[in-house]
Amino acid sequence: MSEPRAGQAVMGKSRMEAFSDGVLAIIITIMVLELKVPHGTDVAVLKPLLPMLLAYALSFLYVGIYWTNHHHMLHTVQKVTGPVLWANLHLLFWLSLLPVTTSWISENQLASEPVALYGAVLLMAAFAFWTLQQLIVASQGPQSLLKKAIKDDWKGKLSLVLYAIGVVLAFVVPWLAISIYALVALIWLVPDRRIERVFADSGN
Repeated sequence: MSEPRAGQAVMGKSRMEAFSDGVLAIIITIMVLELKVPHGTDVAVLKPLLPMLLAYALSFLYVGIYWTNHHHMLHTVQKVTGPVLWANLHLLFWLSLLPVTTSWISENQLASEPVALYGAVLLMAAFAFWTLQQLIVASQGPQSLLKKAIKDDWKGKLSLVLYAIGVVLAFVVPWLAISIYALVALIWLVPDRRIERVFADSGN
């Protein structure tokens, strides 16, 4: 790993990692608290809750994906810089909007505007994660372990394109936009061992 440039403040990653884990845990907690308790013991009472349950499941999956990828990414980092800290906060800001957009979708039966806003939040979160990756790579220099792992990062670039398509489609066919968001989640759900392999090969 390269030495930091003159005048560039660096610090350990543990506080950033702990803070990020805490924020993501709070996001999930807020989302689950939005689930309404069904009145009655009949299975039929769950039907009105189905949109909220499905929206919650998708958002929970996204938070889980970001948590696991964030965890793996930080394995390549020993020190973080000020710009990296701010980029991390930028990512957490967009993820923190998931609870409200999730609720808006479920309460309005997949109306165009809520679905578009949900996709816009996903788009910005993906962009924020990409930005965080780039700043980590820049701080590590030409021998960056993260750069070796992600290479051209086709999954990240494809995700941005699909989110943008989903946002546009939300104003025409909202359910198709949601399907695209779910597809992107499935793409990232496939285990990605790139960082683990590079980290192991480096002997760290």
